[in-house]
Amino acid sequence: MGYRCIQCGFTINTLYFQYSPGNIRLMKCENCKAVADEYIECEIMIIVIDIILHKPKAYRHLLYNVINQEAMKFQGLLWKLAVIFLLFDAYRYLILESSKGKLGSSMSYSSLVSMCCKMLIDVCFGNFMFLLTFFFMVKMFLHISISVSRCNDILLGLLISCYSKIFLIAMTVWEFPSSVIFIIELFCLSSNAVALKVMTESSMSRCVWTCFSAYAIKLFFIQAPELILLGKLMQGWSQMPFTLSLKSVFV
Repeated sequence: MGYRCIQCGFTINTLYFQYSPGNIRLMKCENCKAVADEYIECEIMIIVIDIILHKPKAYRHLLYNVINQEAMKFQGLLWKLAVIFLLFDAYRYLILESSKGKLGSSMSYSSLVSMCCKMLIDVCFGNFMFLLTFFFMVKMFLHISISVSRCNDILLGLLISCYSKIFLIAMTVWEFPSSVIFIIELFCLSSNAVALKVMTESSMSRCVWTCFSAYAIKLFFIQAPELILLGKLMQGWSQMPFTLSLKSVFV
């Protein structure tokens, strides 16, 4: 990924010209004639606030001009972010299970093994289906050619835009209802859509539908075992003799 103008996304060679240490001149974009990246002279908190506010300019600054593939160890950063993402997703699963009262010191060994298996399905298989659906939608719905380098760039933007998962740590300090996790996931979805728009220059509505489809497929496959079990229970209940159900009611 090369440097980009944060206003229009046009590729530029350099962001500033340095005359002496601490004395720089910001370069202007050849396309829109505006300053290519005004965030260079801004405080980090201003950038963080603009990212939380979902401003595309802040995302372009972060994804293109700060995290530059040619200027840093790109693959190492990608793997570290992937591991952190999976750990936060596993922690989200544990919070949900704890809210249901399924976690405790009295858990049996079989229950612990069963919970670990479900967590692996939720985290690994769920995110695999999420990425598979996401890149399929990027290819077919956004009409973006997918190469290895392009896939890595989009994946990096996707992982970085999931920064709101860090708010899950606050749930260890303060007691929040489990519905807060839904708000965090919704914030991740909107942030993913903005990052995808910046990376692909597609319309916002298409990016939202792409991310929403990926999250919907992930949720479906996570909940599929429970839905199948519920379906079997309902089927077994419907096949019970009607007289038996009446007897049980009156007795």
